[in-house]
Amino acid sequence: MTKEISLPVLILHHALPCLLFLLLGVSNAASELEDYQTYIIRMDHSHKPASFLTHESWHRSVLKTLSYPANDEEMMLYSYNHVIHGFSARLTALQLSEIEKSSAHLATYPESFGKLFTTHSPKFLGLKGKSGLLPAASYGEGIIIGIIDTGIWPESDSFNDRGMPPVPERWKGQCENGTAFSPSVCNKKLIGARSFSKGLQAAGINISKEYDYNSTRDFFGHGTHTSSTAAGNHVPGVSHFGYARGTARGVAPRAHVAMYKVLWATDTEKSAASDVLAGMDQAIADGVDVMSLSLGFGQTPFFKDVIAIGSLSAIRKGIVVVCAAGNDGGRQTIYNGAPWITTVGAGTLDRSFHSTITLDNGLTFKGISYFPQSVYIADAPLYYGKDDLNKATCNLGALNPDEVAGKVVICDNTTKIDVYGQMEEVDRVGAHAAIFLTDTSDLYSDDYSIPSLTLPTSSGILIREYVTGRKKPMLKTMRFVLTELGTKPAPQVASFSSRGPDPISPGILKPDILAPGVDVLAAVAPNIPYMEMGNYELVTDYALYSGTSMAAPHVAGVAALLKAVHQDWSPAAIRSAIMTAAYTIDNTGSILKDENTGLLATPLDFGAGHINPSKAMDPGLIYDINFQDYVEFLCGLGYNEKQMKIVLQQSQWNCSQEPTDLNYPSFIAIFTNETVKNFSRVVTYVGEKEASYRAFLDCPMGMKIRAEPSILTFTEKYQKQAFVLSVEIDGNAPGMIYGNLKWIDQHNHTVSSPIVAIKT
Repeated sequence: MTKEISLPVLILHHALPCLLFLLLGVSNAASELEDYQTYIIRMDHSHKPASFLTHESWHRSVLKTLSYPANDEEMMLYSYNHVIHGFSARLTALQLSEIEKSSAHLATYPESFGKLFTTHSPKFLGLKGKSGLLPAASYGEGIIIGIIDTGIWPESDSFNDRGMPPVPERWKGQCENGTAFSPSVCNKKLIGARSFSKGLQAAGINISKEYDYNSTRDFFGHGTHTSSTAAGNHVPGVSHFGYARGTARGVAPRAHVAMYKVLWATDTEKSAASDVLAGMDQAIADGVDVMSLSLGFGQTPFFKDVIAIGSLSAIRKGIVVVCAAGNDGGRQTIYNGAPWITTVGAGTLDRSFHSTITLDNGLTFKGISYFPQSVYIADAPLYYGKDDLNKATCNLGALNPDEVAGKVVICDNTTKIDVYGQMEEVDRVGAHAAIFLTDTSDLYSDDYSIPSLTLPTSSGILIREYVTGRKKPMLKTMRFVLTELGTKPAPQVASFSSRGPDPISPGILKPDILAPGVDVLAAVAPNIPYMEMGNYELVTDYALYSGTSMAAPHVAGVAALLKAVHQDWSPAAIRSAIMTAAYTIDNTGSILKDENTGLLATPLDFGAGHINPSKAMDPGLIYDINFQDYVEFLCGLGYNEKQMKIVLQQSQWNCSQEPTDLNYPSFIAIFTNETVKNFSRVVTYVGEKEASYRAFLDCPMGMKIRAEPSILTFTEKYQKQAFVLSVEIDGNAPGMIYGNLKWIDQHNHTVSSPIVAIKT
């Protein structure tokens, strides 16, 4: 497993964790009269005087009219034209109050900061080169994926342009010059590279070469990893220090990549919301088709969530927006839950990494290991501190170098390993290798400073019997760098993946979908050591990362493939196809399980299920949503006029007199005193032949489900049919219960939707 690393405002759930922005105001000394602070200012664009040709000229004029104005070039950071209407600027409290008195002012957001969350996976997704979605989509040819992240390492072979088509003529982006980054490194694969750091620097946080490059070049490696996961070109013979060896390629290997660097590795590990918003704004202007964000702000209403607002602007222009769900792991921890965003949780792959040990009595055990060398240890003495519980668990400072130097130490744990204690301890005392007996290891791939592996405590019984029954227990052999495919059960819901229900909008089931997010091999930046071993620092250009940050670009890549096949589909149609084609059965024939508990997971954990790209290409039916549907959804949230203006970025809208359901491909019913909930849906037929769909309902005890009508007949493509789903629970139903609706036709299409009922 790879460690969840915290970096700037990002939920970089790569067990490297996805950008979680903490709303912190940062003051910046700038005036003798008063301190300046950065604010994002939302303006009602309908108030722009006709005398101003552009919104930016209007915004600058507003700043020039303030009391004690500085030069507007110094005050203004960004003027936004696509994600929102407004600007970000450094203002005093007095200047801010003057702007807020204007009738054109809609909202103010103090600058916010946060931290980063964070070859086999395309095959695991069923993406094969000769059939299915991948060749049908020409491998994503002509589609542009915009990645909002930490930058990119352009020299990585994943971004070579062998076999790539020309840059689309509609592309308006560019590659910027900067520190250690020349526009000449861009090509037909990497067609855009821009960086945004004005907000960060306005807060007094400097970008120095010690911590990052003042350009689009990736210092940390996260953006390189997500980009190559979504759309990396074919690169044979790569591995993580020998593990997972094979050909690396992105989900859409012929799609173009545009990087928008908004996250920075600084001495204070911060990134600014104003920069993230500027990156999204530019991506829309440049003409991306898909936008992937492994980041997000805190859980806040949509009218305060700049990612939600900016994403709605992108959706309105036909851009598919994919975001990581977060790495908090518990209930109600979802980020990026707006219904116009495709929200992605993380699942495991059917691949594991091992070491084997054989004792001199012939017993052999296989354990988990990421030790980055093909080491072979033979005929080594074993050490087990059985006379002292503290020694047996290898607690920090417990071992005596004179007793254990040169031996293989057994660390007996009934709970989890203390990464920074026990591994450090066996390394400190000069142990030859270590065996950790535990069921809940939190060792990560960069923690293996000496040869070591973890074994389940069930294996510990036999090992303890052996070492306590021999005067000189010996390890016969210990082997490393073993990769195993077909691991069962898989996929599972990753332990760190955020779960629903969404606290902001519990009436929409989130996450939407599960995708590979554990031990994903992809390109990284080789500029900094991945780990240390003794006196050596190890670097690599491909590494295993984990997190919902890794899951999101998988879905972005699939969205690119679907968009290449179905160019007229809306973002909602693409999400619907992905969701209704998902599967919920693992490779043992069981409902998907929770990696942490081993128990059956629920749609609150995995949404519609695990992504199944090739079936999504021909879903049969789609649940489409247009912009007015989102307006109706927002009307139903009870927002006031000003809050609606903020989210919709328009002065006028129409709300129906009666509440309407959002035409979502999943169902969640929140029960208080009532026992019956009805949902209205409309499905659009996207098949080629006449078809008749029959409703099949999975109803657990305590729940009744009825679809009316139960048969939907279609005689032509794009024909629409409405139905009502009724969900009823009885008094004995548990607090959370779920079922399923499947529409099945005679052409072997299955259109599946989860149904969740929660009693409050």
